[in-house]
Amino acid sequence: MIDLRALRDDPDVFRASQRARGESEHLVDEVIDLDARRRESLAAFESKRAEQKSLGKLVAQAKGEEKSELLARTKALAAEVKALEVEANELAARSEEAARAIGNLIEPGVPSGGEDDYVVLRHVGTPRDFAAEGVEVRDHLELGEGLRAIDTERGAKVSGSRFYFLTGIGARLELALLNAAMDKAVAAGLTPMITPTLVKPEVMAGTGFLGAHAAEIYHLPGDDLYLVGTSEVALAGYHAGEILDLSEGPLGYAGWSACYRREAGSHGRDTRGIIRVHQFHKVEMFVFARPEDAAAQHERLLAFEEEMLALAELPYRVIDTAAGDLGSSAARKFDCEAWLPSQERWLELTSTSNCTTFQSRRLGVRERSDDGGTRPVATLNGTLATTRWIVALLENHQQADGSVHVPEGLRPYLGGLELLTPVAR
Repeated sequence: MIDLRALRDDPDVFRASQRARGESEHLVDEVIDLDARRRESLAAFESKRAEQKSLGKLVAQAKGEEKSELLARTKALAAEVKALEVEANELAARSEEAARAIGNLIEPGVPSGGEDDYVVLRHVGTPRDFAAEGVEVRDHLELGEGLRAIDTERGAKVSGSRFYFLTGIGARLELALLNAAMDKAVAAGLTPMITPTLVKPEVMAGTGFLGAHAAEIYHLPGDDLYLVGTSEVALAGYHAGEILDLSEGPLGYAGWSACYRREAGSHGRDTRGIIRVHQFHKVEMFVFARPEDAAAQHERLLAFEEEMLALAELPYRVIDTAAGDLGSSAARKFDCEAWLPSQERWLELTSTSNCTTFQSRRLGVRERSDDGGTRPVATLNGTLATTRWIVALLENHQQADGSVHVPEGLRPYLGGLELLTPVAR
């Protein structure tokens, strides 16, 4: 949630952030108005309650007719106090609801606009010229079926569309990627975690995922639990309601989990193969840091992601995501997109977001401040590997005969294999 004090002090900054996101800046004025009315109502309630307490002392000392008059006044005042309390609570609820509708304040330098208004920060590596090599490009599903690595037909038979089996070398390849990612995380000082994939509503809401993308989340009404689309959710809730000690640096975790997404509204987009599916696995980094350290931590997570892309020997680009494509909790997001030869386009493989104090305010994650009080911490997240990486690996490293070159960095996780070869049917 946004910092209401900061919004009151400088509403124009929040209006500009809303405009950059393509969202209503009038929400800022609505929050300011509701917050002012809430504070005014609360002050009136507290004033009357103080009067009620003073009157109670006088009643205790009074006698006879005076006491009867005071009791009558006390009764009337009690009704007034109750009405003011109800009004203050209602305004507080409306104020919080309106404040939750405002996205996180974007960081300086974030591009304005929507999905297509990103800024390319750099290209790393050069896509192969398959035509010059005399290689007819196959897509990842054709390659995966030839390797007996991907089975979408039986996945659909068992679970429906956008489900799949990873079989044989496909299963080993996913484990290789995820284990390599976890090793990278551990070497970076992050604590490995196997996280729950079902979370309570307050945790899901606390991370900001029950906003515009709520339709993509699986909900189990009978248990009132949500299936996570990323271990970020569980990791964000890990320290909910706690006061952290960050005096020796940020707290960092790497969560390995199954992830579930309904992919609502994406019909017809990347439905072939395993690019856009309902279930996948992922290793996600998550960091709790001091707000002043958040930008540096963001760059650090991006560097780890790029190291993983280098290990997989993939040509990629890094983009600075535009404000309208950030999601409500992110103040800035960098995406790493690998080249997809079969479609001759860039495919997002990883992203890392700086959520500043937006999530921690909702979840009550704080640290001790220099004045002896507490303050919200910053939260950051970043993906190190997912099932989708298999798509880019197969396509970028394919050979003319349908075999696939294994990047050197992944070979130790595949028993030393240097080449994945098609399996005769």
